Amino acid sequence: MTRTTGSAGTPDRAGAATAPAGGDTAAGVGALLRGWRERRQLSQLQLALRADSSARHISFVETGRSRPSQEMVLRLAEHLDVPVRERNTLLLAAGYAPKYGETPLDDPAMESLRSGVERLLLAHDPYPAIVVDGTYRVLATNRSIAVLLAGVAPHLLEQPLNAMRITLHPEGLAPRIVNLRQWRRHLLEQMERQIALVRSEPLRALYDEVSAYPLPANPAMEDVSEDATELFPFALPMRVAHEGRVLSFLSTIATFNTPLDVTVSELAMETFLPADPETVAFLQGTVAAAG
Repeated sequence: MTRTTGSAGTPDRAGAATAPAGGDTAAGVGALLRGWRERRQLSQLQLALRADSSARHISFVETGRSRPSQEMVLRLAEHLDVPVRERNTLLLAAGYAPKYGETPLDDPAMESLRSGVERLLLAHDPYPAIVVDGTYRVLATNRSIAVLLAGVAPHLLEQPLNAMRITLHPEGLAPRIVNLRQWRRHLLEQMERQIALVRSEPLRALYDEVSAYPLPANPAMEDVSEDATELFPFALPMRVAHEGRVLSFLSTIATFNTPLDVTVSELAMETFLPADPETVAFLQGTVAAAG
């Protein structure tokens, strides 16, 4: 596994928030819970039924007339699918201590998790794979990622690396992506969905940055009329020009189930699977042989 250096072991705060000022904790947590309920497009009755409560009690909590217990805060957060980081924010707003720790990835306590991630990355060779945090900061890669990083401007490979910047910057991977318009639209829509589900100012700032990037002036092989879905109707691939050929990849993303740590909850492993026999042959014959 290739790890980034410096502070890469500690993910950016992908939705940092603090408890509301003042002593009215009930009103503070109520407003936050109401915001999450509305974000999830649930009525008070629907949330009450899911959380084994009553619409009246949910109303009292949201208006600050009733202070929820710690158990109730966590139960509502679970049914509202609130991110782990923001569950701590809800607890603080209700006057309780945070429940979930935030352990740096390079902490000794994370050794077993790091080892598992390393084995997964290694097993995915000769196909590219990366691990990112909640703001797409690259925390680890396998050696095959070099196929995608070929030709990327050096300043984009300085710490901290960011997968979205590397992919969409006109001096990054973008000039080599044959179906750039399709892939760019896919990535921006992915970020928009994330922003709609989580409160993350860093993620919003990253979206504003990368969505403003101009298209490369001289794309290597781009055919603006190409529709990759005509060639791959089952899933949209990323098609990358590399050494006179086009490599096609399908992207998959894996996360940890039921995380109990903020850092772990924001980790994601993105793996790039070859989408056609030509890509398989190249990666197995060239990348694998180089190792």
